[in-house]
Amino acid sequence: MNKIIYILSAILMAISCGPEGPQKTDSVKLSVDKTTLEFAAEGGEQTFTVTASEQLYLVPGDGWVSAKKGNRSADHKTVVTVTAQKNTVAAVRETRISVVAGEEKIYVEVSQEAGVPSTGGGDSGNGGGSVVPENNGNLAWQFAERLGIGWNLGNHFDAHNNGVSGETFWGNPKATQATFTKVKAAGFNTVRIPVTWMGHIGPAPDYKIEEAWLDRVAEVVGYAEAAGLNAIVNMHHDGADSKYWLNIKGAATNPAVHQQVLDQISAMWGQIADKFKDKGNFLIFESFNEIHDGSWGWGANRNDGGRQYKCLNEWNQAFVNAVRASGGANTDRILGIPAYCTNVDISLESFVMPEDSANDRLMMSVHCYDPYDYTLAAKINEWGHTADPSRKVAGDNEADLKKVFEKIYVNYISKGIPVYMGEFGCVNRATAREQAFQQYYLKYYAKLAKTYGVPSIIWDNGAKGAGNECHAFIDHGTGEYCSTEAKAAIQALVSSYTNSLTLDDVYRNAPK
Repeated sequence: MNKIIYILSAILMAISCGPEGPQKTDSVKLSVDKTTLEFAAEGGEQTFTVTASEQLYLVPGDGWVSAKKGNRSADHKTVVTVTAQKNTVAAVRETRISVVAGEEKIYVEVSQEAGVPSTGGGDSGNGGGSVVPENNGNLAWQFAERLGIGWNLGNHFDAHNNGVSGETFWGNPKATQATFTKVKAAGFNTVRIPVTWMGHIGPAPDYKIEEAWLDRVAEVVGYAEAAGLNAIVNMHHDGADSKYWLNIKGAATNPAVHQQVLDQISAMWGQIADKFKDKGNFLIFESFNEIHDGSWGWGANRNDGGRQYKCLNEWNQAFVNAVRASGGANTDRILGIPAYCTNVDISLESFVMPEDSANDRLMMSVHCYDPYDYTLAAKINEWGHTADPSRKVAGDNEADLKKVFEKIYVNYISKGIPVYMGEFGCVNRATAREQAFQQYYLKYYAKLAKTYGVPSIIWDNGAKGAGNECHAFIDHGTGEYCSTEAKAAIQALVSSYTNSLTLDDVYRNAPK
């Protein structure tokens, strides 16, 4: 995995988190001789020429396109060779290459004719013409088989009030061994244990974590181990909306803040890793949760020249370094690395996998609550091609969800880069008809996850009832199902992930 570094890393290493350094003299304005490239379905190579005096960086938008620089001439010209892979999908595809030099950026738009899907590639799941991938046994598929389908102990250790985190602060009971034993019995392979650490952190420079809090987290990790589950532990709301110490907004504009955060990450992850250095490889560390500046990916990150992205990439590197330095089982423990806001689309332009002293032990973490108005806010209560058009998100719901997985597959999984969905979900519903569509969504989601090699962990925050943010499925204190409806939802999810049915089978059996 340490060899899997994207071209994007170069551009993000060139963009400062803080104020810009001195500008070079003898500057030549950035220009390109072509702003569009059109490829036939068979793919191939084309070139364009860039003129720039500043150091040149290229960022392809999608994995089916690559761009390689030639040597720069004395008159500041560089020939760029663009290679497009064969298109095997029956649809035109488009992306762009970002050409960056200093403060300047130009986009070269790239398009490719629709291809002819290969035969025998599996079913489409909704007649969309895309080819369903086969498990080729690469590293990403191996990790997917290991993690499988999972469950989040959400709004639990990550709960907090007035800057202090507490296990029961948001209404959930304390977790027990029975919780994890029954989660395993329900068919889950993995549990994610989100942890907020604020309120239990000492002053600089040691940032010592309160022993009682760390011991309790370790006790619950032990429950997962005893149940035979993989466990993921992270830093969760410490970075919520840039309100707390993991302040990406402040770090991107103030080098001193950025350095303080780096120091604290190193100190805290060093302690956490040391606590668990003798634990086996069932345990995975995930650096952070949904890091963003408060605008969920639509804030200053869109126009700050990549400063927030670079800061997060450096934070992730500090995390990896701290864990590896602790020794023991941490020298090659699997680590989860989140994209900015854990957003799949943003990852394509911003994500850099850290350097790692261990080979092939890093995974990228993303989240999916698509479409938000259905899965979380419950502004609408049906989903899919059989739903009442007045009660669903417009468009082809199944195709839109499938596109998320296709992006992950094309850009990461197919290249052997493991990705897991740290959170996904669909809130509980009040009526039998609405519950039927909830179960259909979970079945279709699970089948996509299994088909495209993306292990996924359902969000369970313990909030009972129906509607907005009500994700109670399994009681956090007992492991029992929260209701017969919750049991039906989980059984629909797990069975769809594990059975031999296809996407087409699930699609054909949508609620009527």
